[in-house]
Order: sequence, then C-alpha cells, then structure tokens
Amino acid sequence: MLIAQITDIHLGFEPDNPGEANRQRLDLVLAELTGGRNRPDLMLATGDLTDRGDADSYARVAEALRACPFPVYPCLGNHDDRDLFARYFPQVPTPSGFAQYCIALEGLRIIVLDTLETGRHGGGFCEVRSAWLKARLAEQRDTPTVIVMHHPPLDVGIAWMDPGPDQPWIARFTDAIAGHRQIRAIWCGHLHRPITASWKGITVTICPATAAELSLDLNPIDPDQPDQRPMVNADPPGYALHRWNQGLVSHFDAVQEHVVLATFDESLQPLVRQMVDERSA
Repeated sequence: MLIAQITDIHLGFEPDNPGEANRQRLDLVLAELTGGRNRPDLMLATGDLTDRGDADSYARVAEALRACPFPVYPCLGNHDDRDLFARYFPQVPTPSGFAQYCIALEGLRIIVLDTLETGRHGGGFCEVRSAWLKARLAEQRDTPTVIVMHHPPLDVGIAWMDPGPDQPWIARFTDAIAGHRQIRAIWCGHLHRPITASWKGITVTICPATAAELSLDLNPIDPDQPDQRPMVNADPPGYALHRWNQGLVSHFDAVQEHVVLATFDESLQPLVRQMVDERSA
C-alpha cells in the first residue's frame, strides 16, 4: 500500500489570486501523484491547508483535492480555521468539536489528530483530545498504528520553529501514547522540510511543504537581534510517499526536472537480473 502525504499548502497566501504561486505548486504535486509512476492508494493532507483560514481559500483547496482519483484525508494546522474546515470537509468527524478520526486500512490503522490551538503558531492538545486518543489506542492494541498530526512533538534544531521540550500539550500527548507499542510512526507537517527523528522510541517523519520550504539553519536565534539569516526559500514543492508492506518505509521527493543519467535498457538488464536473482540465492 502506498500512502502519499502533502502538507502546508497555504492556499490564499496571495489573497484574491486564484492563480497564486501556492496553487501552482499544489497543482504540480497533485499532477505528479495522479499521473506519475508512484500513484498512491490514498493521500493525507496534514494541515495548513490555507494561509489565512478564509472561506474562499478553503473552497479552492477543497476543489483541488476533490479532483484526486484516490481518497484524501485532511487534518488541521495552525493556519487553519476549525469551523470553515468543517464546512468544506464535512466528511471529517468532529468528536467534541475537534477534527480527529481513524482510518482503517488493510493491516494498518491511521489516527488523525487535531493539534490546532487558535491564536498560537505552535501546537495544542487538550485533555479532551488526549482522552479521545487514549480511548482509540486502547481499542486495537495489536493493530499497527500511525499517528498523523500537523505539529511535530519534538525539537528538531530549527530554533525559531521548535516548540521547546516543556510544552504542556506535548506532555499530554506523550502521556496519551505511553505504553502503546502498536504505534509504528508519527507523520507530521508544519516545518516545511523533510525530516526524520527518533522520539520516545517512535520514528517521527516530517513532510516537506507544497508551499515554500524553510531554510536549513541549525544555529540558535535571538528574537531581539535580526541576523539576516535565510528563513524561507523557493525550493521545489515536495511530498512524501509512505510504503506499508507489514512495515513502513518513507520516501521524499520534489516536483522538479530530474536529469536522467540511465534508464532500464538492454545495457542495464544484466545488472538488474543479477540483483533480482541474488534475493533468492
């Protein structure tokens, strides 16, 4: 099974411009996923679907995602609006007012969480959401499970984006997942970069954005001393592909021109044959 992940679409960054750059970048990614060699079975859209949480942008992103020939499962990010999200994605359950739900797949369960805390760029995860997650995890302790959420629950070294280790929401989330060995991975967005990390014995995978990417600078930052460091760059729009085959493998790619240096032709056929034969030797 192949699961695509896109994130941080930020539609509406250029208000009242249906052809804005972020829409063009989204369309490039969707065209690659629908028409490329690695067409997924389903896709996750992991938050910041819009930039300003406005109705016009939600209408546009919902229209774009509806055109996909595979199921699309969205979640909320800090730039989103919970009420408008519910209006334009009415298929998403909202227990106790939060957009949290489960996806049952063959041999795999995905739990999508709502980490939006209105007014904050960082994440949120209250006692109500934590109790819901605890109950869902207790239901199927033997089913391999992936948790999907917009905000990563750890520091990655990008100082101005890191949440800090003592955030109450992270403590509540940590408590909710404690002891649940069925959790195989946590898939996030928010950081606009491809990142993997081990956290609490779980692999956390962070997807690159379809919108602009963040610059890689792992130095401390002083909010009182602008140092002219690069913050955002125009790298090509990215996405992730998660392959489930009784185990999880995550790949990252970007939509750009790939200069092909070799193809599978007669000259490479002996090498391919040898490597395939070695698997059964």
